[in-house]
Amino acid sequence: MNSTDAPRPPAGWSQVWRDLGFLLPGLPIAVVAFVPAIVGFFLGIGLVILAFAGLVVLVSALAVARRVAAVERRRVAAMERRPVGPVYYTPATGRGFPWLLGRLRDPQRWWDWGYCVAILPVRVLTWSLTMVWLGLSIGLAPLIVLAWAISGGGGFRGLPRVLGVVLRSLATIESSIVWAMLTNENAALRARADELSRSRQAVVDAGADTLRRVERDIHDGPQQRLVRLTMDLQSAQRRLGDDPDAAAPLVEGALKQTEEALAELRALSRGIAPPILTDRGLKAALTAAAARCPIPTTLNIHLDHDQRLPPSVENAAYFVVTESLTNAAKHSDATQCDVTVAVEPSTSWLWGDSDGDPGEHLTHDVLTLWISDDGRGGAHLGKGHGLAGLADRLSGVDGHLTIDSPPGTGTTITATIPLTP
Repeated sequence: MNSTDAPRPPAGWSQVWRDLGFLLPGLPIAVVAFVPAIVGFFLGIGLVILAFAGLVVLVSALAVARRVAAVERRRVAAMERRPVGPVYYTPATGRGFPWLLGRLRDPQRWWDWGYCVAILPVRVLTWSLTMVWLGLSIGLAPLIVLAWAISGGGGFRGLPRVLGVVLRSLATIESSIVWAMLTNENAALRARADELSRSRQAVVDAGADTLRRVERDIHDGPQQRLVRLTMDLQSAQRRLGDDPDAAAPLVEGALKQTEEALAELRALSRGIAPPILTDRGLKAALTAAAARCPIPTTLNIHLDHDQRLPPSVENAAYFVVTESLTNAAKHSDATQCDVTVAVEPSTSWLWGDSDGDPGEHLTHDVLTLWISDDGRGGAHLGKGHGLAGLADRLSGVDGHLTIDSPPGTGTTITATIPLTP
């Protein structure tokens, strides 16, 4: 069940303490949130004539509001015993002025700010009623206990629910405001849809690049050799009748061209989808790839001998490792490579944000790849470099790529690929 549709907790003794723990600190938090929100907003507007300074103050006020919103989501989640979300903040790109404008254009940041302003009068009311409820409960407690003792414990079974309904109502008012202003399911779903669209386009582009590379390699390699082979065989055919001795070297050359063309075709097929990967799995395919690498390569593959992964995962992992080793051999001047492959558990949030807002979490396995060398470093994902297609290829399987390559200290490429959607 989606946490948005989960029922609110009923009134009772256990919930009374949760509601009190939520309501009592509410007013101090609201005051602490209201002051910087209002002061920052009007100070930023007043400094707008000094454009950069005014924007910095406004963005700072929104940043404080976002922190308050994260705290409030956590508090409501603890009170209601369910995650509060989803929430989505539009990423700000660039630096300086564009970055500031990106922050100011994010609707959710302004909802957070509006919450900091609007919650204060609400909290004045709910906190006051909570204190009245608490005072009456403490004041009447001796009479309630005496009546309970006289009645022998009977007639008071519904008392926790009766007392808790008031607190439940006050807490529900505040939590409803949090759900209304500090979550944005539609924005989160749109962001996910946009991410999937970008991933799909990245996969399409990566496939087109692979197709162009294969066409170029076939044209420059096997096709040229087959043309040469045809010419040699035609020459040998013309000389077989009148000069067999002269035809023999041509036939030998044709055989050599055939062997070299076959070798190049095998290399091309390995770069697309090697038969060993399809037939025997990732472990066997990477072992063969490491054996072909001109740099001595150590493999640490923590997979069962016959363990098979989803085909899309195996293809992506094979591509990442072979492309990384190829680039290391071409550009790194390395003397040693190390490849580690392992399946690890991972916990991810179905929603939330970088501030640690609570969200529904999912635990699943990921395939993690580490490819490192002791070369000269300086590798990056810039367009036109050999590693440029790795991130695009991984995005098609919801994978992630990081490169750590300080100049002069080697390169470590880390790729993670989820094994379940």
